[in-house]
Amino acid sequence: MTASQTQMRREVLEIPAAVDRLLGNGGDDIRRAADAIRARAPNYMVSVARGSSDHVATYLKYASELLMGTPIASIGPSIASIYNRKLNLDGSVCLSVSQSGKSPDIVEMARMAREGGALSIAMTNNPSSPLAQVSDYTLDLHAGPELSVAATKTFVNSTVAGIWLLAEWGEDEALLKAISDLPGKLEKAVHTDWPEARAALGGRNSIFCLGRGPAYAISNEAALKFKETCQIHAESYSSAEVLHGPVSIVDGGFPVIALAAKDAAEEALAGVADQLAEKGATVFVTSDKAQQASSLQVTRTGHALTDPITLIASFYAMVERIAASRGINPDAPRHLKKVTETV
Repeated sequence: MTASQTQMRREVLEIPAAVDRLLGNGGDDIRRAADAIRARAPNYMVSVARGSSDHVATYLKYASELLMGTPIASIGPSIASIYNRKLNLDGSVCLSVSQSGKSPDIVEMARMAREGGALSIAMTNNPSSPLAQVSDYTLDLHAGPELSVAATKTFVNSTVAGIWLLAEWGEDEALLKAISDLPGKLEKAVHTDWPEARAALGGRNSIFCLGRGPAYAISNEAALKFKETCQIHAESYSSAEVLHGPVSIVDGGFPVIALAAKDAAEEALAGVADQLAEKGATVFVTSDKAQQASSLQVTRTGHALTDPITLIASFYAMVERIAASRGINPDAPRHLKKVTETV
């Protein structure tokens, strides 16, 4: 590290160590929560989150449905905090994700979910937070202090804690092995910052981010980070959804970044990337299956459900460089502060 590095870059480079710290210290809490989920055998789960944490919840929704066959539905925090309504969640599990654990609407919805019969599990970087206090189980992210406004290592540790919880619940040895190997994979990923994509973006101020399945959650997070740290208008779509209208925006040189895991959706996503490239867009895709779009180097993890985690690590490395190249301090995005509290 150097003194000229931004705090965001230092925290991106710390991601492998943060995940290693979680793997070393978080196992007991995660296994206890997994045992409780297994005992409950829920027919469905719900999630409560906002911002980057909501993208973690989207990733876990796909992972749970693919791995366990158990759907996860996102519920709006305002149902409890603004509308003061009660939900019947008897027999379900509520996953609440919040780095700070402080936002009043998240805390209120988690409290209501528990009162409504859900087993309530909080994932937070602050195990003494109000969110933890209203939950049955708390998964400490062990990410360490995160000073840059843009969440990076807390996002990654949230995804790892969540997929680890599902792997323990399902007693999936292959997935558990891939999770244990993540620090080494992430060390490589955070040093892959896609210079060809950075150069192609140039002065464009609008971009599409695409994903499919679990990688769609990573696309959502990427679009948020383009806006948050670079003041670039970015929209995230499923690669299927983008053809239902948004494609009309695409013109010559329109930038697109397609984030593909090595899973059953990869070929379909690469195919859409090629279609957009044929329409004149400048398209980059994290797959070698595309014919027209340009392939980006990726670090595969040996498991489809952990591939999205290394994808976002490389994306974070790239987007920090883009912000710096535009003279924007990614540590202090305008109009934002580290902890956003909403009701």
